[in-house]
Amino acid sequence: MSHQAPTVPAPSENRFFPSRHAVTAPDRPAVIMAASGAVLTYRELNSRSIQVARLFRSMGLRRGDHIAVMIENSLAFYPVAWAALRSGLYFTPINTRLTAQEALYIIGDCGAKAVVISAKFPQVASELRQSAGDPGWVAFSVGGDLPGHRDLMSEAAQQSDAELEDGSPGASMIYSSGTTGRPKGVKRALDTGAVDGPDMWTQELRKVYGFDENTQYLCPAPIYHGAGFSYTVMMHRLGATAVVMEKFSAEGFLQAVQRWRITHTQVVPTMFVRLLKLSKQAREAFDLSSLRCVIHAAAPCPPEVKEAMLAWLGPIVYEYFAATEGNGYTFITPQEWVAHRGSVGRALVGTPHILDQDGKEQPTGVPGMIYFEGRAPFEYHNDPERTAESRLRGGWSTTGDVGYLDDEGYLYLTDRKAFTIISGGVNIYPQEIENLLTIHPDVMDVAVFGVPDPEFQEQVKAVVQLVDARKAGPVMAQDLIDYCRANLAHYKCPKSIDFMDELPRMENGKLYKRLLRETYWGGHNTRIV
Repeated sequence: MSHQAPTVPAPSENRFFPSRHAVTAPDRPAVIMAASGAVLTYRELNSRSIQVARLFRSMGLRRGDHIAVMIENSLAFYPVAWAALRSGLYFTPINTRLTAQEALYIIGDCGAKAVVISAKFPQVASELRQSAGDPGWVAFSVGGDLPGHRDLMSEAAQQSDAELEDGSPGASMIYSSGTTGRPKGVKRALDTGAVDGPDMWTQELRKVYGFDENTQYLCPAPIYHGAGFSYTVMMHRLGATAVVMEKFSAEGFLQAVQRWRITHTQVVPTMFVRLLKLSKQAREAFDLSSLRCVIHAAAPCPPEVKEAMLAWLGPIVYEYFAATEGNGYTFITPQEWVAHRGSVGRALVGTPHILDQDGKEQPTGVPGMIYFEGRAPFEYHNDPERTAESRLRGGWSTTGDVGYLDDEGYLYLTDRKAFTIISGGVNIYPQEIENLLTIHPDVMDVAVFGVPDPEFQEQVKAVVQLVDARKAGPVMAQDLIDYCRANLAHYKCPKSIDFMDELPRMENGKLYKRLLRETYWGGHNTRIV
């Protein structure tokens, strides 16, 4: 019998909001921190988020205004997020690894009227105060005192926790990771419906993955990231429990699944790789029998890695392709993936089109830029030029990914346009080379990109993080080049390989390839977009 995501009965429209669960299941955990076991119940989430929302109202914040937060994976994040989502505010979470200057750019660009920063980041908080001058925002702290910052929760505690009379749907405005350039805020129009009305994504994805109020959802990713934020918030709409890892580690992930009887989780391919690099003994030491659905996204997964995960966990590994921009969503079941190896699925939202550089539709199997048709438009905040560049006829939009469709409409990714290597006029897609090197037993992580070549414009370079750093050197580099040449056309293979102790990845698993690439290009034109 083929495995399908479990189905659940359709809820009433008004179940999609935490205030409902604060009444029906007040002591149910809305959030559990995986390592510490700290709990935020639905009663606490609802009450505290209303109080924070009322505090923002008392400061003059109104529907359509912006707040920004820099909070680590912790319970403190969610009352602030839900305060915005129930009071018509835009909510911008800031990557907690950014410098003060990088954070200052986002705060200024989004026009935040309130900034909430965790006491875990005193240096950044201090530098923000010094750099901002007269900032134009109110600075709050959570989790402890910060000089020059008001204590958010102590001030909010003075407010009523009665439902807002003027509550309305807010929205996240998340900034892109900046892996191919300066971060861009992805903005969509605020919903004009009831604050506790049905949410389209929640309704669609609960059917696909079998989410319900009994779901124990493990989030191993940073919650400032789009998926970490949106899927844990989705759990709160449904009345489920989000178990949030303070920080990902392979053994910590398996321990959390066992301890909290996790039913659903979402990971990125680099997490799969870390899990598979554990010894067989370590992997078998934990009870994973509660798992019903393991979702992955964010980057193409090497097929051999996915096959290994399916062999380990069984047919419960689901995949989707989407972006912060929300212009499309493809989905594939484990059974479909076996029949369409390497695909990221067929469209669940939006209609995909593959276009060449002249905007001409490509035939089946031929790579081109991926556009989606049929979704409500997004914009890049304060960047009309970039917004216009993402558009095509009839409102079709792209986020810069390259791929192709097969004759059944299944989508396959090749790479980002910005990282396509052009060598002697031939396009080379780094993802194919990275997929191959990732499964080499000596390789822990890898990045492939183009570097200057006087004759061919670009040549292929690989930067590798080894399982055992002591093996780094010319012999290992040649072994890896020979391995590529034995499995790929020679023109695709790295001409040289460098080694790093650790590649610069964000906590969500995305690689800062732009930073790596720029170190090799110097004053050359890097083509980064």
